[in-house]
Amino acid sequence: MADFVEEDLRGSRFERVDLTGAEFRAADLSRATFRGVDMSGVVMSGVELVDVRIDAEVRNVVVNGVDIGPLVEAELDRRDPDRVKMRPTDPAGFREAWSLVERRWDATVERARRLEPEVLHQSVAGEWSFIETLRHLVFATDAWVRRALLGDPSPWSPLDLPWDEMPDTPGVPRDRRARPSLDEVLALRRDRMATVRTFIDGLTDESLDGHTEPVAGAGWPPAESFPVRECLLVVLNEEWYHRQFAERDLDALTSR
Repeated sequence: MADFVEEDLRGSRFERVDLTGAEFRAADLSRATFRGVDMSGVVMSGVELVDVRIDAEVRNVVVNGVDIGPLVEAELDRRDPDRVKMRPTDPAGFREAWSLVERRWDATVERARRLEPEVLHQSVAGEWSFIETLRHLVFATDAWVRRALLGDPSPWSPLDLPWDEMPDTPGVPRDRRARPSLDEVLALRRDRMATVRTFIDGLTDESLDGHTEPVAGAGWPPAESFPVRECLLVVLNEEWYHRQFAERDLDALTSR
């Protein structure tokens, strides 16, 4: 434990730091950036939240006595009614959801092709570039479909890109210096998306309600049994949100 009292820590960087149970009192956090941070159980009293932007999973978040989670979800569903389709409950719903993912990503990729190839390697506000986003989705499919659902203990491509906060894991690649072309990454994406399509097309009520067999060896996800439904929902969630992030960043890159 350490006490920082009347210290000037402006511009400090905290990475892979455990601040569990830390107390911030009369502290100035204006213009601070939190990325990939676990803030579960955080209590903020007497704070000023003005001109704040939060992109997060919001559950059981109470602001001035109001649980804002359901309000946020309802508003997001109102803005895009197709968002509800990302929470399917039966095989037909999963097939419809994946078709929607395919169509929307086709449009996003077509938009990206109109930019210079080098621009697709550029980061916006410290986030992944467009190419890195596609590489991460290859990783997500490899992890939750090819490994968890299909049982391949080491399904990775050298271009797979785990999320930044994931601990280094033997056998799982994480090459942030790689600069593959859009077509190179799209070849991987088409292969992985076809794998998802084949799996979803073969879903039955019985298989959807089943559980995976634990996969031996180091990797992600861990060697545990998971509900098949949960694995597929993770993939849909990754595809939906990262396409939104990609569209947001393409807006910024186009405006440049």
